[in-house]
Amino acid sequence: MEIIYLLIPIAIILVSVALWAFFWSVRQGQFDDLESPAHRILFEDDEQLIPDDARPAKDDKQDHKS
Repeated sequence: MEIIYLLIPIAIILVSVALWAFFWSVRQGQFDDLESPAHRILFEDDEQLIPDDARPAKDDKQDHKS
């Protein structure tokens, strides 16, 4: 039963540190844009990694939009 006198203050300290870290990260803008990093990988420039025979052929019709 005496251990509870130690565990409750430790739990309160841990919760307060977690809340401080959360609010600090919100103020620093860590949660401003959650979707762009996930979509960025789809649009990275990796043409040098695609083999020549697997690259799509470029048509002049697609390059010149009306």
